[in-house]
Amino acid sequence: MNLYPAIDLKNGECVRLEQGDMARATVFNSDPAAQALAWQQAGFRWLHLVDLDGAFAGKPMNAAAVRAIRAAISLPIQLGGGIRDEATIEAWLEAGITRVILGTIAVRDPDLVRRAAKRWPGRVVVGIDAKGGKVAVEGWAEASELTAVDLANRFVDAGVAAIVYTDIDRDGLLKGVNAPATAALAKAVPIPVIASGGVAGVEDIAALRAASEAIGGAPIDGAILGRALYAGRIDPAAALKAAA
Repeated sequence: MNLYPAIDLKNGECVRLEQGDMARATVFNSDPAAQALAWQQAGFRWLHLVDLDGAFAGKPMNAAAVRAIRAAISLPIQLGGGIRDEATIEAWLEAGITRVILGTIAVRDPDLVRRAAKRWPGRVVVGIDAKGGKVAVEGWAEASELTAVDLANRFVDAGVAAIVYTDIDRDGLLKGVNAPATAALAKAVPIPVIASGGVAGVEDIAALRAASEAIGGAPIDGAILGRALYAGRIDPAAALKAAA
């Protein structure tokens, strides 16, 4: 199982939100590039990066911070937030981003996601953010009528690299990951699923592994680590051991 330490960017700083609320942001590091380097030195093999301002604006808003992070580390990076057209996808991939995460546009224009996944094989990820069981878009500010499985099924044959599944109700609250819902999604579609939201300790990583093994289908690819990592509730070495 892969672990993805998260850096969420707001006004050029590394922050964590509670339930996606921009008014409930905690700044953990004013130097995101230094934070990215720290996660690399801790032994992680991926970085999960989100342009929070971009998610609301519908276009990249923290490009300078993203580029500084890319220059500081050698880890592969997956980036989401404000990526709404092929030109932006192309620009980020050419800038050295390994995978782009498409969330709002996956609901608004699924054909664009399909085109992008075909044009850039293995480099397009679908972000599915659910609140109360329904998919949310526009930086989680708007709810749709789609369920996570409904949306995932649109891309079963599209060739997307993975799905990042976020339980908004748990995100940033350290309430524990929603392992059953994540496993149910992983079982429903033949696409690697990455869990996000609520991971509070190493026991959540173990719960995801157990849920993955129980479904007997496609395994859960990994988990995104946020507030618990920054707050010291998860030791990187212990987390990596549990994931292995």
